[in-house]
Amino acid sequence: MTSKPVNFSRILRFWTPLLGTWLLMAVDGPLLTAIIARMVDAELNLAAYGVAFSFALVAEAPIIMLMSASTSLASSPLAYRRLRRFTAVLCLLVTLGLAILLIPQPYTLLMEGLIGLPPEIATRTHWALLVLLPWPAAIGLRRFYQGVLIRSGQTKRVVLATVFRLAGMAGCAFALFYHSNTQGALLGGIALSCGVVAELLASRFLSRQVIRKLLAAPQTGDVLSYSALWRYYLPLALTPFITLGVHPLVIFFLGKGRLPLESLAVMPVLGALTFIFRAIGLSFMEVVIALVGKDFRGYLPIRNFSYGLALFASGSLLLIALTPLSTLWLQQLAGLSPELISFSRFPLILMALLPAGSVISSFQRGVLMEGRMTRPISTATVIEAAVIFGLLTLLLLYTPLSGALCAALAYVIGRLVAILWMIIPCRLVLNRAAVVSGSRRVR
Repeated sequence: MTSKPVNFSRILRFWTPLLGTWLLMAVDGPLLTAIIARMVDAELNLAAYGVAFSFALVAEAPIIMLMSASTSLASSPLAYRRLRRFTAVLCLLVTLGLAILLIPQPYTLLMEGLIGLPPEIATRTHWALLVLLPWPAAIGLRRFYQGVLIRSGQTKRVVLATVFRLAGMAGCAFALFYHSNTQGALLGGIALSCGVVAELLASRFLSRQVIRKLLAAPQTGDVLSYSALWRYYLPLALTPFITLGVHPLVIFFLGKGRLPLESLAVMPVLGALTFIFRAIGLSFMEVVIALVGKDFRGYLPIRNFSYGLALFASGSLLLIALTPLSTLWLQQLAGLSPELISFSRFPLILMALLPAGSVISSFQRGVLMEGRMTRPISTATVIEAAVIFGLLTLLLLYTPLSGALCAALAYVIGRLVAILWMIIPCRLVLNRAAVVSGSRRVR
């Protein structure tokens, strides 16, 4: 991937389709909830769909990082085949875990006994999760093939596969909405499964030429053994688990803080707005892995590009937060009252720093993954979560700040600490790779 010079123009062309992929995926949730909200028993089905989707995300967590792993490791015929087997085994284990959860006895104990769902919601959730059984495996396999595409520079094909996902999901949802009596939660589960299966099939078809060329290439370079592959991937699998667990616990804290109702009302709105700009960073990690190169010759231009991207991402959101554009979004689009708009202004200004943090964090993680040093990634995530909860506790107990403002401060400081934690491991990767330009080491 680094045979050509790595400059800003090449990075931009490479990254833009990946950003489009993330933005297209962000359409799934709002579209399906809008359809379910217009069906019979909307409240029950929206609640059941929300619970089912949350559990599907937890099931997906171990395989989220397969795209990054494939981008980094699928460099030769043996490496491709080994990683493909690893992916298949991991997807099988995750699917079996979800299937065991859906056995009636443990399912009822968890959903009705421990979580306390009413039976009518638990039943709808069970049906939705049953049709979501293909979800984790389809996600894992399509991320594996999309990583192969990214490594070969075919990022436009990645976004094309996501278009198939959106089309399959929307087509299935509308067909069931207009031509069946399917319950809303079940409709959501079927539509999501159809979407990701369509994306998997499209990704495999679009990557066939790249795979054929890869398998015909001579075997070069070192290939991780299966045990080394597990050691490499385990910290990556743990990271999404921790990240996904942060938000529900923060919601719990908000319910115990000052002005809980207002805080709980505005944080989902601010989170949705912030995510649009955080997607800029979330889509950047595979760019770093693909273009930085084994010798890290692409490090400096990618680092400089990431700094500019971070300023753009947070600067754009800050522009909205500090101008009448915030009122346009919060009132006209999100439907918040004038009181809640005023209440959410300072938290939004603070959360405008999060997109920059996402860009820098993705840059660091890409460097560490390409340097085969993945443990600091999960360690930084653990530290970030600990800082968020520790700081949130102190702020709620000892300051007069609202829960939303406390959460915004905790999110920003937690991400800053995680970024600082990864600086030294990134330096070690660069030193170990002996990235030298003349007699000077690249920093």
